[in-house]
Amino acid sequence: MELVAYDWWVQFVRWGHIISGIMWIGHLWYFNFTQTPTMPKIPTELRPAIVRFILPEALFWFRWGAMFTLGFGLVLAYMNGYLVDAIKLGIGDNNHKFTAIGFGMWLGTIMWFNVWFIIMPNQNKVMGVTQATPDEVNAARRTAGLASRINTLLSIPMLYAMVFAAHFY
Repeated sequence: MELVAYDWWVQFVRWGHIISGIMWIGHLWYFNFTQTPTMPKIPTELRPAIVRFILPEALFWFRWGAMFTLGFGLVLAYMNGYLVDAIKLGIGDNNHKFTAIGFGMWLGTIMWFNVWFIIMPNQNKVMGVTQATPDEVNAARRTAGLASRINTLLSIPMLYAMVFAAHFY
């Protein structure tokens, strides 16, 4: 592929990674800093509207934002030639950029796993997509909330590592 065309595709993938990441982390922070603390203030009779209309739409963009962020990020690392070095955290390379970006990649991968395999299956019980007893719904709400808070905490060092690797080195 011609170098100019290749550079264009690298920038396209980078832009896709950034936009998807904003979608994902933006929703993550919306859930944890806006929706969850506001729910107790909403009158009880209005809360089902949040779960029925807003939550499914927000979770759709949240889930797919996570998928596309991970996908674009892996493709970007491959296109830039450091995918394996970042996965192994730069061990043996003595390259701090690979260590920083790899740390961010591993945190992002853990967060992606939480979204797809812990948060979403439990939120599906909360929204009634998956059949569950009232006790199972309460347990699912707690599990999804805990995994979401863990992701919020992990997002801070993850973002730091990604920005640090891109701008310091």
